[in-house]
Amino acid sequence: MGIAPPRPRRAVALPRLRRDRASADGAERTLASPLALRRPRGRVAYGLLLAALLLATLSTILPLYWLFSGGLKQSAEIYRTPPSLIPERPQWDNYRVAWDHLRYARYFTNTALIALGSWAAQLVVAATAAYALSKLRPAGGRVVLFLFLSTLMVPSEAYLIPQYLTVLDVPVLHIRLVDTWWAIWLRAAVSAFNIYLLKSFFDEIPRDLTDAAVLDGANAWQVFVQIVLPLSKPVLSVVSIFAVIGTWKDFFWPFLVLTSPDLQPITVALYRLADNEPLNLIVAALAIASLPPLALFLLFQRQIIAGITFSGIKG
Repeated sequence: MGIAPPRPRRAVALPRLRRDRASADGAERTLASPLALRRPRGRVAYGLLLAALLLATLSTILPLYWLFSGGLKQSAEIYRTPPSLIPERPQWDNYRVAWDHLRYARYFTNTALIALGSWAAQLVVAATAAYALSKLRPAGGRVVLFLFLSTLMVPSEAYLIPQYLTVLDVPVLHIRLVDTWWAIWLRAAVSAFNIYLLKSFFDEIPRDLTDAAVLDGANAWQVFVQIVLPLSKPVLSVVSIFAVIGTWKDFFWPFLVLTSPDLQPITVALYRLADNEPLNLIVAALAIASLPPLALFLLFQRQIIAGITFSGIKG
């Protein structure tokens, strides 16, 4: 009597279930599921959400549109009420005149150099401090970190007078930093938020990597340069972008410490020239000044969003 051959197993149902489950999970991750859109209440909620997003988008785009279109108008047209959305006679020459007549190239160069120095100082201090607190873990490191974070609870305006007195006469050295870019660079160097952000990222780097490098004979500086920094390029790019944009749009501190017109950035220079120059040229100059931050955001928006998300998760 022969043995009956085994029945073939059905191998089709399991892949179907997986595909169906994957499709169901994908549907749950959308803004509104197809099932919710079939209901009247779901369609109303979806429409209200789209309307809110549209209003938020317009509230961001309209000021930028007014800025760039205002640079094409005459001064009388800018003052007109109600304002016109489209320039009657676009004055394309306003941007060239603003660049040449207002010595814009000089102020643009000043702003770029100030932003570059602030970026370098901020990145060096924040990265080295975060590395020491995260990987070297010195005695009293938690106390130092707590003191850094406690400064975030104090309004920045409360530091203006002590910081101004410091750059007016640096303690011990007795050096006057007013009317020098060092007054801006040194103030920008210490950022408690960036130190905390970088430390949180460095904490995620496996300690096995650094310990293995130490066993191979690497010192602390080599571990920092050859292992920690290459692995931290995403968060370093975010800190760099925030540093440049923050310095580019800063006004009040440069206004206090830079009184010489030859050293002033764009923000301070335009404020000083606003009373003596036509409004359409000032608006055109403001539009030119906003181009570098906008370009940085468009080029590195993924890194910026990733950095904000990471800081929000760790915070």
